[in-house]
Amino acid sequence: MPVITRFAPSPTGLLHLGHAHAALFAWRAARQAGGRFLLRIEDIDATRCRAAFAAAIPRDLAWLGLDWDGEIRVQSAHWPEYRAVLDDLAGRGLIYPCFCTRADIAASAAAPHVAPDGSRRYPGTCRHLPQAVRMRRIAAGEPFALRLDMAAALATLKAPLSCVIAGEGARPCDPAPFGDVVLARKDIAGSYHLCVTHDDARQGVTLVTRGVDLEAATALHRLLQTLMGWQAPAYRHHALLTDAGGRRLAKRDGAISLAALREAGHSPAAVRAMAGFAD
Repeated sequence: MPVITRFAPSPTGLLHLGHAHAALFAWRAARQAGGRFLLRIEDIDATRCRAAFAAAIPRDLAWLGLDWDGEIRVQSAHWPEYRAVLDDLAGRGLIYPCFCTRADIAASAAAPHVAPDGSRRYPGTCRHLPQAVRMRRIAAGEPFALRLDMAAALATLKAPLSCVIAGEGARPCDPAPFGDVVLARKDIAGSYHLCVTHDDARQGVTLVTRGVDLEAATALHRLLQTLMGWQAPAYRHHALLTDAGGRRLAKRDGAISLAALREAGHSPAAVRAMAGFAD
C-alpha cells in the first residue's frame, strides 16, 4: 500500500515546536517512501478554535519548508458526514444519550476508575434509562451527550481487535478500559475520536503518525474502524518535545510559536533543527 500520512492540528492557538516536530515526522515518513502527505484542520470545537489560527497553519508550515498533497480538509465543513456515522451507530443500538454532567460523573461513587486517556471513566448511569424517559428529557431541551455503548459494541466483534505498529507488526488492543466514551455533545457535533477515525478512512490514510500521548487511543480507534468497516491504517508513535522542566510543549503553557521564532529572525532550517530534524 502507498504511504499516506497526515498532520491534523486544531486551530486553538499558533503552531509551536511540538507541532513542527509532529508535522515533520509525518511529512518525512511520506516523502521518504514516495507517498502522500495530507493537511487537515481539526476545528470541531467551535468554542476554542479560531479562524485566525486556522489561517496561520498553512502559512507556518510552508515557511517551515513543508508541502502537502491535495486540498486542505477542514472538519467543520463536513458535519453531515459525522452525523451519518452517529445515525448508523444509533440505528444499531450502539450509542445512547447521556444527561450526566462532568460534576455528576466526578461525584459518582461508581466512577473511581480512570480511562487510558486520563479521564474519569463513565459509570454507565444513563445506559439503561427507559426510552420514554430519554425522549421526554430530550424534548424538554435537557443537554445531553451521545455515548458509545462499549459492551454492546464489543459484543458485535467477530474476532479480537489488533493494531499494526509500523516496524513491529500486529499486536492486540483492548478498548474496554475507555468505557462508554462520548462521541458527540450538544456543542460539539462529533468527538475527536469519531471525526479523526472517519477522516483517516475518508482520506485513505495508511500510516497514522502521532505522539506517544495518543498511543492508548489506538485501541478505541480500532474499535470504531471495525464497527464502521473502515480501512485500518498502521500506526507509528513519536516522542514528545519537552521544555527545560521536562513538560511537553503545549499551547496552554505558553510554548513559543513558530511565528514568534520567525519574527525573532530564526531561519526555517534552524527551527527544523530545534524541532529535532536537522537538515
